[in-house]
Amino acid sequence: MKKPFVILFLLVILSPSRAERLTDWTDSYATLWTTQSKGSYESMPCGGGDIGLNVWVENDELLFYISRSGSFDENNCLLKSGRVRLKLSPNPFTKGNFKQELKLKNGSIEIESGGILIELWVDIFRPVIHVEVKSKENISTEVCYESWRYKDRPVRKGEGNANSYKWFIPKGLVIKADMMEAQDNGVIFYHKNSEQTVFDVTVAQQGMDAVKKEMFNPLKNLTSGGIFWGDNLKYIGTKKGEYAGTDFKAWCMKSEKPARFHQLSLALYTEQTEDIRHWKTKLIETTQQISTNRDKKKTRVWWNAFWNRSFIRINEGTMNSDAWKIGRNYQLFRYMLGCNAYGSSPTKFNGGLFTFDPCYVDSAQSFTPDYRKWGGGTMTAQNQRLVYFPLLKSGDFDLMKPQFAFYMEILKNAELRSRVYWNHNGGCFSEQIENFGLPNPSEYGWKRPSTFDKGLEYNAWLEYQWDTVLEFCSMMLDTHDYSHANVDEYVPLIESVLTFFDEHYRWLAIQRGRKALDGEGHLVLYPGSACETYKMAYNSTSTISALKVVLGKLIELPLDSVRKAHWKQLLVTIPPITIREENGKKMIAPAKLWERVNNVESPQLYPVFPWRIYGTGKKDLDIAVNTYLCDSDALKFRSHVGWKQDNIFAACLGLTKEAQRLVSLKMKDGNLRFPAFWGPGYDWTPDHNWGGSGMIGLQEMLLQANEDKILLFPAWPLEWDVHFKLYAPNNTIVEAELKNGKVIQLKVNPVKRMKDIVIMIEHK
Repeated sequence: MKKPFVILFLLVILSPSRAERLTDWTDSYATLWTTQSKGSYESMPCGGGDIGLNVWVENDELLFYISRSGSFDENNCLLKSGRVRLKLSPNPFTKGNFKQELKLKNGSIEIESGGILIELWVDIFRPVIHVEVKSKENISTEVCYESWRYKDRPVRKGEGNANSYKWFIPKGLVIKADMMEAQDNGVIFYHKNSEQTVFDVTVAQQGMDAVKKEMFNPLKNLTSGGIFWGDNLKYIGTKKGEYAGTDFKAWCMKSEKPARFHQLSLALYTEQTEDIRHWKTKLIETTQQISTNRDKKKTRVWWNAFWNRSFIRINEGTMNSDAWKIGRNYQLFRYMLGCNAYGSSPTKFNGGLFTFDPCYVDSAQSFTPDYRKWGGGTMTAQNQRLVYFPLLKSGDFDLMKPQFAFYMEILKNAELRSRVYWNHNGGCFSEQIENFGLPNPSEYGWKRPSTFDKGLEYNAWLEYQWDTVLEFCSMMLDTHDYSHANVDEYVPLIESVLTFFDEHYRWLAIQRGRKALDGEGHLVLYPGSACETYKMAYNSTSTISALKVVLGKLIELPLDSVRKAHWKQLLVTIPPITIREENGKKMIAPAKLWERVNNVESPQLYPVFPWRIYGTGKKDLDIAVNTYLCDSDALKFRSHVGWKQDNIFAACLGLTKEAQRLVSLKMKDGNLRFPAFWGPGYDWTPDHNWGGSGMIGLQEMLLQANEDKILLFPAWPLEWDVHFKLYAPNNTIVEAELKNGKVIQLKVNPVKRMKDIVIMIEHK
């Protein structure tokens, strides 16, 4: 626990001699390999805009996988856009002196060997991948576009986990073949969804056919693909092969003549269209907009601004120490998130854009490179939130928009659910939700009792779990608090979600008895769920906390007086959090009552995070600390693995040693060659909710907000030197440096917020 606050006012203006160039610090975090890789599991991430590449050199050949946000097939699998293989002649990789380096400053990968330099980079502002090969002598290239979807592939047992069918695979279900068209100097490839998709199947399964024409359908006529070409390339034909247990077909091109410079490009395009000719026209237009030098300059400017926006750098003087690696891995994972800044769909918690051959994650799941566990278009909201919460303090508000757009697009479908099933208002967002707003069909249940409420998932883990959407509502409102962003477009979603809880729980109460509220005028939040863990809960603490906080934030917006009065009245009806006493200590209960424990989450600590009702410097901190230290379930469930957020709880409660212990476990190098490829945890590799929860915990150790005050180093170990730049509420940016237990630099923008800084340094 911290001793009383020490309030300091310190402003250090760096002299030009001390001021470093904006992003030179990223050089020390560059990932450098001096040997080739053994397989795709030893790949390095590269990307930008909404494209991710897994890049590696194996057996003297350069390979990379291509992923683009939003490339969903008719089964809602997130398809890769293929694999590229590059061979050079004479082969420089046989000459030694190999280097492969991720250049964070530019968002690019450079590969050097035997007098050649290969640079791979992705345009931030248009979906184009560039491969530049420079040599001291004339060389020839052979480049092949490889696809395992050259034929229809039956979905095998277990492989349904990559799409929306999961364990219920309809007879004859296939992954449809892509179309390939070879040209003189390039290859066009695309996947056009068939007329019938899992959307149609799910709508029929869940009794929504009557309103189907009103519903948002992101899969209908969705066409994704691209073109791969090079000015000095000529198409030479096809060949077949096998990689990591999956057969493929390759469309190959070769240099027309040897040269010292080779430029290869790959443009992608995705659109919902019935006319494939229109899709091809748009794709060609993308290629015609390319200006390599201009586009590279703009991309580098973007990445430089991204790195100057925020950072956390630990023990910079002791490179490769365990603490330094925690800071390094923070930057590497933030880079991976930055590669989907402008995607048409959110960064998936179960691998993002950087999955690789699944046999290297789990030999029992040896499927095609498209495979990832827990689905492609299915979103597990409890996991997704951990990918997006850290973007507030890192100031990456632009990266949050794809996740917010996801909810805005499916709002209508969520409202239709409430109307069809219960004839009341409000958007009902289930857990394990599809990108068209309905519950995942297998989680919803294929074999359901005819009398079971059609609005519910027939699922022991997910029944009555509707409150995670409130965390995204809170994030939307927080962007207003953190950056003064205009959030008017999100208010209809937030109000609709709140309306659902109000009307649905009144409706349920009326089904049971005469009164809609309890004897104290509160909603009766039953049946409910405290995460997936405390089931059939009465007044779940996670739900109560969410409703109280989101309503409080909404009321602060400049709403008209009638709406503001309505939401204030709803706030009065939210019941209090239940406090229980055990062994003479007061603790937060997960709910007032519950029937069973079904998972291993700790919703009794959700009032600490994400809802921040309890925390450092706040009222009744001891109750929350008791809950963390003494609650038998919380102790039993404690871990650093995957989506576990105990490191965040410890940081928010000012438990320095515990936060340090857990973040050291969570943010240490992963088991694979690229250190930020964590997992699989409970999900898949790379595990993005593992990285996101690590980022959040590290941020909370350094900076927390308590009303108007900004608390610095509330859970930071003094033996770790640190230099950080993070964002705080009220449009504030804080940059500080701690060295040898002393603050040697502090900059606050705007300067008027300096008076609100509280430096919490533990005096030992």
